Amino acid sequence: MEKIKDALAKAKQESKYVKSSIQPALKVDDSIPIPLQTQNEFTDIEYLNTQVVKLDNTHLEKNRILSHLKKDIHSGVFDSLRTQVLQKMEENNWRTIAVVSPTPESGKTLVSINLSISISNQPNRTAILVDFDLRRPKIATYLGIHAEKSVTDYLTGEAKIQEVMFNPGIPGLVIMPTMRAIPKSAEMLASKKVKGLVEDLRTKYESRIVIFDLPPVLNTDDALVILPYIDCILLVVANGMSTQSEIEETLHHLPKEKLLGVVLNKAEVESKAYYY
Repeated sequence: MEKIKDALAKAKQESKYVKSSIQPALKVDDSIPIPLQTQNEFTDIEYLNTQVVKLDNTHLEKNRILSHLKKDIHSGVFDSLRTQVLQKMEENNWRTIAVVSPTPESGKTLVSINLSISISNQPNRTAILVDFDLRRPKIATYLGIHAEKSVTDYLTGEAKIQEVMFNPGIPGLVIMPTMRAIPKSAEMLASKKVKGLVEDLRTKYESRIVIFDLPPVLNTDDALVILPYIDCILLVVANGMSTQSEIEETLHHLPKEKLLGVVLNKAEVESKAYYY
């Protein structure tokens, strides 16, 4: 824990966007069922070109998707994270955010999913969650989405954009999953087609926030090649999963002017200890 605090404190000194050495510690409870109904001012949205899929409540519960559960304190943590993320993004006119981690198993995909759901619950906001971890895609697995075509099919010209967009039964939220890994993923992410997709998603609707789940920074160069296209970055660090040197190396690679903040995940703390 102390090593993580030291590394994040260093990040605070180096970047004006990191407001404290530790962002909210996320601790999940697997025992609570999660309802699929959410409250959103955009409940009259009709998805005419986007496929609507029904998520399985039990599957979500097993995979710790918590943002539906407004009575649980962990849902409140994601809402608090959402509020601070949106405030900073609005200040800078940012519409796209990348969620990254130093190494695998840090929980970045779960943070991406729960943050996306929480943003879509916000009045006058919509969210698109894009799985750009083309080496180890997990969003579809966590949500239980089964699709014949997905992001990689669009990028290779085998599908139209509307064929790879899914509404999971939550008003204001669209998921763009990746169902299969592809070779030469870094080259694909550096392509003009990806740059065009990011820009199109960013500019089509003023209310939209686009969240990109990217691969770990230290394992491949995938995240680094696409970060220039994305407005800002949220770094997820798991307690006990990354060393101080790994965190420092990750911060060295990330553009400091884009670093929105840091989330400390998998921390064994009491609920009252969540803070910014």
